[in-house]
Amino acid sequence: MSRFRASAPLTTDWQHFDFRVDSSVATITLNRPEKLNPLTFESYADLRDLLAELPHHEGVKVLVIRGEGRGFCGGGDVQEIIGELLKMDADGLMRFTKMTGEVIRAMRECPIPIIAGIQGIAAGAGSVVALAADFRVVATSGRFAFLFTKVGLSGGDMGAAYLLPRVVGLGHATKLLMLGDTIDSATADKYGLVSELVADDELDSAVGALAARLAAGPTLAYAQTKSLLTKELDMPLSASVELDAMTQALLMTSDDHAEFHAAFTAKRPPQWKGR
Repeated sequence: MSRFRASAPLTTDWQHFDFRVDSSVATITLNRPEKLNPLTFESYADLRDLLAELPHHEGVKVLVIRGEGRGFCGGGDVQEIIGELLKMDADGLMRFTKMTGEVIRAMRECPIPIIAGIQGIAAGAGSVVALAADFRVVATSGRFAFLFTKVGLSGGDMGAAYLLPRVVGLGHATKLLMLGDTIDSATADKYGLVSELVADDELDSAVGALAARLAAGPTLAYAQTKSLLTKELDMPLSASVELDAMTQALLMTSDDHAEFHAAFTAKRPPQWKGR
């Protein structure tokens, strides 16, 4: 148990998706393939809570999010969520929308790199979960649909209007969020939404290779880089440069920085420790 957890144990039983840790790579698999892995009230809550716990899992250096079967995630379950939302009062609706947004905030604030491995459809909430990941490895069958306006809601759901323009630019984001049309993997790649585009039969190996590379790398440097990328989105240049300077000075005291110099001098690969 980490001393930063005190009395609270880590959750060992996640009932609304599959969760496993192999070596230093954790994997969440949305496991309702018969319905294209839709999200429910319970799976949203579990995602939010797991992301808060994940940095306290000793040894976990990378998180992979996948969907079982022929799709990544078809969004919120129409009957289990939308049908229930129509019965809720304003307080209940606000609690739900805040919970879904907390999942995305937690993904961006989690210091562990997150990879989304995407085959088939990533629609609605599924498209925003993919967007919030640090890397999107997409199979040629992959498709994205930010379809919120097609159900009569704002396209700016779960932080999509904040994140998407910063990834693909305002013009592409406007088209995707306002029209809600489905785009194929080639279009998503052209827009800049794809980190790596691979054949369907290469998706597992590509996700595994990227996860292994991140897990073997300077994880403290990765965590700080992710933090700066997230925080500096809203900061002026002068504040960003100051935060960069303080972060860099701190990392110059790390074991990994010293290890780079020792490895360079000895003409050998560095042995990163993540501290």
